[in-house]
Amino acid sequence: MTKLIHNLVQNAAGRMVPAQINGQEAIPYQGLGNYRPTGRKAAPPIRSCVDYPQDGDKTVGTIKEALVNAGLRDGMTISSHHHLRNGDFVANAVFAAAAELGVKDLRWVPSASFPVHEPQIAHLESGVIHHIEGSMNGPLGDYCTRGKMRGMAVLRSHGGRYQAIQDGEVHVDIAVIAAPTADPFGNATGDRGPTACGLLGFALADSEYADHVIAVTDNLVPFPCIPWQIQGNNVDQVVVMDSIGDASKIVSGTTQVTKSPDRLLIAELTARFCDEAGIIQDGFSFQAGAGGTALSFALFLRDMMRERGIKARFVRGGSTQYLVDMLEEGLTEYILDGQTFDLEGVRSMRENPGHQNTSPFTSYNWHGKGNFASMLDAVVLGATEVDVNFNANVVTHSDGRLLHGIGGWQNCLASKCTILPIPSFRDRIPVLVDEVTTLCGPGELIDVIVTERGIAINPLRHDLLERLRGSSLPIRTIEEIKGEVEDICGGPAAKPELGEKVVAAIKWVDGTVIDCVRQVGD
Repeated sequence: MTKLIHNLVQNAAGRMVPAQINGQEAIPYQGLGNYRPTGRKAAPPIRSCVDYPQDGDKTVGTIKEALVNAGLRDGMTISSHHHLRNGDFVANAVFAAAAELGVKDLRWVPSASFPVHEPQIAHLESGVIHHIEGSMNGPLGDYCTRGKMRGMAVLRSHGGRYQAIQDGEVHVDIAVIAAPTADPFGNATGDRGPTACGLLGFALADSEYADHVIAVTDNLVPFPCIPWQIQGNNVDQVVVMDSIGDASKIVSGTTQVTKSPDRLLIAELTARFCDEAGIIQDGFSFQAGAGGTALSFALFLRDMMRERGIKARFVRGGSTQYLVDMLEEGLTEYILDGQTFDLEGVRSMRENPGHQNTSPFTSYNWHGKGNFASMLDAVVLGATEVDVNFNANVVTHSDGRLLHGIGGWQNCLASKCTILPIPSFRDRIPVLVDEVTTLCGPGELIDVIVTERGIAINPLRHDLLERLRGSSLPIRTIEEIKGEVEDICGGPAAKPELGEKVVAAIKWVDGTVIDCVRQVGD
């Protein structure tokens, strides 16, 4: 660590990061596995059941009434989750009610935000919301990048968010859970009802650690709601509204199989690499993202497994219809689902006992007694940029704009083989760069880059290099691929012009600050 400069300190990755975030001391990234947490887990206040209805009916009339009952006041932290993705109606309704109540300076801690949450910009402008600590996809990320937010945004992985709440780094005053089905006591599930979205695992930490928990549903059923993913003993109030969202919009444009010839080639090369590297064998496990290339990889992988009679022990989701097909065909014994990406995944979770809902606690939490991510034989993910040291960026573009969230991407890097199948350029802008604009994942954890122009294996993976020696696959150095792309595109991508103001901090999985995002102009 080097000297403090303008409230920035150099971390172990060589990045200048904020020493304080919104008035609180921040811990800079210290290198892989070097930061060890201390202390004990956070805990919500002890409650007495004599303060709750003895008949178990916790329903109230409106979100506004529930917020008043919860004691909403200036400066509080409100959390929400994103299982309905771009179809969520609840978060917007919460802050509209807060605005009616005249409350100011709220901290919003969503598990992620989407373009559907653009109305929150008006509440940021009016002062109802002070700042956002959560992944931002689209308009809110752009608003933040332009330096409009009064506080500094904080982006965490899914596991990092659970860890931050569990560790007490983020204290949630009021958690609001969009529940597709719930009973009057507060037991809730996401796998059934008119707006069924699958699991509710991202809301688990909120339900366990928040001071006050409000479940909002459009499908109230008599007690008991079976199965329950959220326990009613952790819920203070239940609100019924006409519709909590549009479940069809859990499918986004990125959760479709690619039709691009280049990206199909990348997907095929990725599957062939897994084969020649010895990953595809009976009892293996894998996780593929929900992007178009990753979905296509899953189809190539499926065909290989069919031909050879190979069966996976488990696959990790984001579940999609393609993983569901593999489960129902018997190509895998289990789907361990962290987020449901389409309605076939919802159906499967409801009907198939081999399709299990999980949460960031079991799958991704770095401050626990192990997690599922490190048990995976291979994970296939995307990236917006990768540099010659295999460092990767998933939150900003080459122009510096913050338009994406981290999701579970960082957490998945713990797998035994992390593969990033990416195009070598987008819109004639090289994706392979000298240094990533924003560091989200250290190169030591990224093993293979697959492009349409060749496959680069991290020099740290001597075992993979040896295993692929003499392969018919186009194995090249990352520098060779980068040079060829720059010849095509007319040189390296221009570095964005960034301001001095830090608008967002990027947390690593252990809660330390690995990088930050700076303001860009209009």
